[in-house]
Amino acid sequence: MKAVLFRNYGGPDVLQVENVPTPAPEPGHVLIKILAAGINRLEHYLREGSYSRSLNLPHVLGSDAAGEVEAIGDGVTKFRIGDRVIPMPGYPLSREDDGYRPLSAAPSYAVLGVLQWGTYAQYVSVPERWVVRDNTGLEPELVATLPMVVLTAVRAVKVVGEVRKGDRVLILAGASGTGSMAIQVAKALGAHVAATVRSARKADFVRELGAELVIDTTRDELVPKVLEWTGGKGADVAIDNLGGDFTGKSLAAVRRQGVVVSIGFVAGLDASINVRDFFFAQKQLRGSLMGSPEDLAWGLEQVRAGKIRPLLDRVIPLTEAHLAHQQMAASEVVGNLVLNPWE
Repeated sequence: MKAVLFRNYGGPDVLQVENVPTPAPEPGHVLIKILAAGINRLEHYLREGSYSRSLNLPHVLGSDAAGEVEAIGDGVTKFRIGDRVIPMPGYPLSREDDGYRPLSAAPSYAVLGVLQWGTYAQYVSVPERWVVRDNTGLEPELVATLPMVVLTAVRAVKVVGEVRKGDRVLILAGASGTGSMAIQVAKALGAHVAATVRSARKADFVRELGAELVIDTTRDELVPKVLEWTGGKGADVAIDNLGGDFTGKSLAAVRRQGVVVSIGFVAGLDASINVRDFFFAQKQLRGSLMGSPEDLAWGLEQVRAGKIRPLLDRVIPLTEAHLAHQQMAASEVVGNLVLNPWE
């Protein structure tokens, strides 16, 4: 099969297309023919080595995919050849850890494409229990935009952020893959949404998704805009997809006893906060990582109901994966990029 792999850490050009052996499904595994593979920012950090330098190289990236069952291993009962399916973007590698809640806290939990080869390929083998049936009725390239961003956004907004109808929610990096999905999840829950962007094009994009307040952080101050929007009270919940200096700003932008959910570090790993204001106002900073099959199922239900839509920026041939990473690193993407393994 064809796969995109890298043998050294570095820029997008380290990604190369090679022919590698097609995996055979082990007992209890499903071999998925990948019809479309989604791209996430995590893969940029893995490729450049800023997330980890302990990968077994050469390595195949990729957590998201939409495909169909090509073959099944011994003991598989839920699926038949030809079924449309979605692999979970992350799951425990040990069956002993399946009962952990949240699932991502399991000791053996791993994001697909980190400890094992991922979806930048024509085929991938996944344990049956971590394969979800695709009942969306959508084209594969649309489905491939959904898994990681849907379960991450549902977990962060609905479960960890506890967003309810009528809440005012601030979502940072609203035009990013996770940010744009978080806007849709919050709207599906009946919340009012403010979102940050860094360009006029992205401002138009998040308005189309339902953001009532759009803050261009290249020219506007975040906290005053949110306070004005909320009558001086502050947002109920902030979804911090950026980290760095924006974590402190997010905490300053939420109300007394408000919640900031941290889900990313695009703006940096180190954050500084005003500790006195933090504890006097009894605010909360919560971390959220990935999500569960239940989170993905809830999100896919909203997709079928028309409350959440896939946000596809463009489809790129597998052979041009390095160009996709260039665009992602330059923040030129609005929504999600998808690879076609058969072009």
